[in-house]
Amino acid sequence: MIRDLFEKQRPLMTAGCVSMILGFVTLLLSLVDPTEILGINRWIKPMKFFFSIAIFVWTIAVLLDQLKGEERFGKVISWTMILVFVGEMLGIAGQPLRGTTSHFNIGTPFDGAVYAFMGVLIVINSLLVAAITYKYFVAKVGVSTTVLWAIRLGLVIFLAGSIQGGYMAAQIGHTVGAADGGPGLPLTNWSTTAGDLRVAHFLGLHAIQVVPSLGVMLERWAVPYPIPIIFVTALFYFGFFVAVLVQALNGRTLIAI
Repeated sequence: MIRDLFEKQRPLMTAGCVSMILGFVTLLLSLVDPTEILGINRWIKPMKFFFSIAIFVWTIAVLLDQLKGEERFGKVISWTMILVFVGEMLGIAGQPLRGTTSHFNIGTPFDGAVYAFMGVLIVINSLLVAAITYKYFVAKVGVSTTVLWAIRLGLVIFLAGSIQGGYMAAQIGHTVGAADGGPGLPLTNWSTTAGDLRVAHFLGLHAIQVVPSLGVMLERWAVPYPIPIIFVTALFYFGFFVAVLVQALNGRTLIAI
């Protein structure tokens, strides 16, 4: 399957490999460069984004590969996403290199322009995913009905997470009830003293991997009544996403340490 993906979806698969390599490069930089921004090593955030983007574009490669007769559509989506993430990571890695934050930073005209540019790119990426979601409701696909519904629901929850991310961006901050940059969980740095909108955002975006994976497992294990199980699981997943979001909006931390 991986060999086929590199043959049919080479741009996204290659982009994912490059992003994964850069993730390990920034991981090494975080070990040798002690510089901190808002109390966390400046390379941690680029590292997380490089790894996340690699997983995301590989996921999109799998989804595009299952759309039948949509090769031109797939090429447009693939190359547009690659350009989007090149621009996004220039901001996410470039701003820490300058000694400042990449997100929610409007401290200077330049910082504000970078932040606005990144916001436009993410809107474009969300629209691309919306286009893929539409195709999965109308186009021919190479998966079973069970996996198809899992993919559809995962994509819909992903879009909900994207909308929530837009709200977070509009607030010019991710912490509710405190300033950004306070005490946080290891690696994720989710606030341990106040509400953190990034938790729900994380859950929403990764539904694109979690829910379809469930569909694949149910089919592989020949579980009876897989589609109702997928709908119920997706509903609970979405409910948890909403609950975590409401908790953050009320200024309550997910985990207090």
